[in-house]
Formats: sequence, C-alpha cells, structure tokens
Amino acid sequence: MTEERITETTDASGNTHTTHTVVTESEKGGINWIVVLLVLGVAFVGVVFLTQVSDAEVAKDNAIAGAAEEVGAAAEQVGEAAQNAGNAVENAVNE
Repeated sequence: MTEERITETTDASGNTHTTHTVVTESEKGGINWIVVLLVLGVAFVGVVFLTQVSDAEVAKDNAIAGAAEEVGAAAEQVGEAAQNAGNAVENAVNE
C-alpha cells in the first residue's frame, strides 16, 4: 500500500515550505515466512526420503547376506555328499 503525504508549512516571515512524503508499506514479511516454511518442509521430506533409502539398502544387504549363508550351507552339503560317494566307491572297489 502506498500513501502520499503533502505538508505545507508557513514560517513567521510568510515563506511557504512544501514537504512531499511517500509512504510504502512492504508486505514481504508474510512471503518470507512462507519461503522459510517451504524450505523446512522440503528439508524434512529429504531427510525422510534418505532415511527410507538407507533402510531399503540395509534390508537388501541383509537379504544378500542371508542368501550367501544359504549357498554356503548348500555347498557344504554337496561337498559332504561327494565325500560320502567317494568313500562308497572306494569301499566297493576294495571289497
């Protein structure tokens, strides 16, 4: 909002002085708060997103580790079965 003020004063000797004043009220205060709140909201969403991505990575890593343990156990069983088969063949040849 802009307001113009014109003031005329006359001194004792009769001289007239005119003062012209323009008053402008700024409404940017509300906009600044909106920008601050918007930035805080975006920062919050970013933190939540990064936390979710991190949790997903941990879950993926845990799943891979579990699968690797299962593959290791299966390989051990295959090795034992091969050993047993070799021992059976050796016993059959020796008899």
